[in-house]
Amino acid sequence: MGIFSEGIEVMSSPDGELVQLSWRGACYSIEPHPLCWYERRSWWESESRVPPGEGAGLVDLQMWRLQVRRAGIDDELTLDVVHHLPDGPWRVIKIYDAVEEVFERQELADGA
Repeated sequence: MGIFSEGIEVMSSPDGELVQLSWRGACYSIEPHPLCWYERRSWWESESRVPPGEGAGLVDLQMWRLQVRRAGIDDELTLDVVHHLPDGPWRVIKIYDAVEEVFERQELADGA
């Protein structure tokens, strides 16, 4: 099994709530109550030394499980995404559900 990772753009409300993401050229609303947890990253595999005070986001990865919905499409997608702290990129790392069918319907709706 290979590794899956695609960049996304995530927008937050002024109070920090995740509200929308942009992925594969489409905008998705993020359903309420996303799940957040932290996982340890194998930092020693890519970093030989970290200067004191510069390790924010080095050890822990912020993980999110999001349910998203594209405007005009009834199906929800469930995604696992990672946010590289403190202000790094967001990436989709896992897709749940019948994703092929969902993307097929979205392509048909887009006229592809």
